[in-house]
Amino acid sequence: MTATSGVISSHSAPLRIAINGYGRIGRCVLRAIHESALQDHIRVVAINEPSDLATMVYLTQFDSTHGVFPGVAEQAGDALRINGRDIRVTHASEPEGVDWWSLGIDMLLECSGRYGTREQFERFLKAGCPRLLVSHPGESAEDVDYTLVYGINEHSIPQETQVLSNASCTTNASVPVLAALNEHFGVEHAYLTTLHSVMNDQPLIDGYHHKDLRRTRSAMQSIVPVSTGLAQGVERLLPALSGKVQAKAIRVPIHNVSAIDLMLKLGHDVDTVSLNGMLVELARRSPGLISYSNHPHASIDFNHNPHSVIIDGSQTRTNGDGFANVFLWFDNEWGFANRMVDAIGAWAEVFQSATQVEPS
Repeated sequence: MTATSGVISSHSAPLRIAINGYGRIGRCVLRAIHESALQDHIRVVAINEPSDLATMVYLTQFDSTHGVFPGVAEQAGDALRINGRDIRVTHASEPEGVDWWSLGIDMLLECSGRYGTREQFERFLKAGCPRLLVSHPGESAEDVDYTLVYGINEHSIPQETQVLSNASCTTNASVPVLAALNEHFGVEHAYLTTLHSVMNDQPLIDGYHHKDLRRTRSAMQSIVPVSTGLAQGVERLLPALSGKVQAKAIRVPIHNVSAIDLMLKLGHDVDTVSLNGMLVELARRSPGLISYSNHPHASIDFNHNPHSVIIDGSQTRTNGDGFANVFLWFDNEWGFANRMVDAIGAWAEVFQSATQVEPS
């Protein structure tokens, strides 16, 4: 499967997309759309963000992590103008504060991270959003209609789907690799340790920022263990691994790019050469989604990398009795934003095909 291989019908008008929440992911998704092969088929027509417009324009133009916007971002009255095309901006703090009906959108991208239950997602639908693509997992599997990991299950989106989750950056990075390992060798147990860059739920200096006491500590001064739902997310997508996956997460004081240290008990012995050979073939079959390298990397090498995961073959280890260790890199912002764009294309194929009229 290739990234952005979803084909939005060229016979249809461009998809009309709105974004709710213009933070790290919302801004990366906007930029990813403009750098995507689907850019002529997707049009962002509205953004809802409580912050002021001048700051939104500035943070679109200049990004400390991903660099200067490769185009023209400017303020045009009450609109954000991108490459000469105006995007309507609203500043509501609740879903009902925007007249979504009047925007004529095909899909809303919920990128604020504030909502996680079905009841909360329904507020957007009742306020006029025909479809909701969520940039994080639901609090439970039942809170969304379908959870997508592009490259794994994008061809099975039910036509009746109204709330689609794009899972998490860590799920997108780990599930394709775990699926392949289970297919080739059988996975008896998997233990994932995520080394994740800092996030905006952590303070720069100690403060009253979170109920999790560890997240009250300075993000840039410590390695901070945090809770994670990665194991549950993996098992939702790969039910064959139910009861076999455990995970923990550690925040590390860098601004972007994360890693997963994957410890495995496989169904039979495998040596390092054979294991890496399988991983090389996996990357070859998944251009744009999975990459493989055996260079001596540091995390900064993968800043602004659009892949879901980069397998570091130099770190692969085996130790007999089916024990193996695989190391995975991923840009938790840019890779995930590109999978959001892929999800737009994959979902559009589903609902556009459902509305096409068969020739008489």
